[in-house]
Amino acid sequence: MNLDQDPQLLIDAVNQVMPFGKYQGRKLLELPEPYLVWFHKQGFPKGKLGEQLALMYEIKLNGLENMLRPLLR
Repeated sequence: MNLDQDPQLLIDAVNQVMPFGKYQGRKLLELPEPYLVWFHKQGFPKGKLGEQLALMYEIKLNGLENMLRPLLR
């Protein structure tokens, strides 16, 4: 995922809806940090969703969540 070349990837990740699990239906930016930490320890799913979850983990870890809230649709 190269956010430098395509900022739309960040917008898409922030607005991606969690397709399964305890938080199914929530946007990835709205997932609780402990849930993302759990994924980080267990391993993120393969593919685009896994990349987006890993990005959300880094965003929350670095305290950038509030800065990205305006991107929510």
